[in-house]
Amino acid sequence: MTDSMPLVFVVDDDQDIRTSLSRALGQRGLAVQTFASAAEFLHAYDGRSSACLVLDYGMPGMSGLELQALLNKRGSPLAVVFITGHGGIPESVQAMKGGAIDFLEKPFRTSVLIDRVHTALHLSDERRETQETSRDIQARFDRLTAREEELVERMLANPAEISSKELGNALGISPRTVDHHRARILEKLEIRSLVELPDLVSRLNGGRLKLARHAVPPGT
Repeated sequence: MTDSMPLVFVVDDDQDIRTSLSRALGQRGLAVQTFASAAEFLHAYDGRSSACLVLDYGMPGMSGLELQALLNKRGSPLAVVFITGHGGIPESVQAMKGGAIDFLEKPFRTSVLIDRVHTALHLSDERRETQETSRDIQARFDRLTAREEELVERMLANPAEISSKELGNALGISPRTVDHHRARILEKLEIRSLVELPDLVSRLNGGRLKLARHAVPPGT
């Protein structure tokens, strides 16, 4: 495997299936890692790498659907293509609701699987990039002091009332102190204007801003 080769994880308890898929995917320039169970895969996966996960629906122990649900809960960027020998409509619907690219019943055409794998790889790359951007932006907000966090919350909640005088009156501090905090906020968030603040928050995962919410020292 090289860093430039797209990565596909194959999780299936059938050795013949793992060998067949590994060969077929490898012949098309894809790096492949195979696992006989969900537990084996979870032990090896770092939780952040983007890749396609070709996942058997029916396995002993943790099922494919259970693994998908766990990965979703952990915020994994993986995109899943299910394969199954005995899945039905309820199972396929559940898999698709969980974000699966497709639910392919065995035997399936290799060309169809390859097409779904490439779709999954593209989606997984997009998810990873979004998550990395979100982590970077959240790290900027984590630099803020308690008073700066309070100002940010106030400006987001009341975008029409963000003059230094209005903010100072609301928080019981002088306009000059507000100006000082504004400059520090712009520097720490790496933006040129507070007009960019709502857009910055929207680029967080789910648009959810997490602030430390420390106690604000009086007079600061």
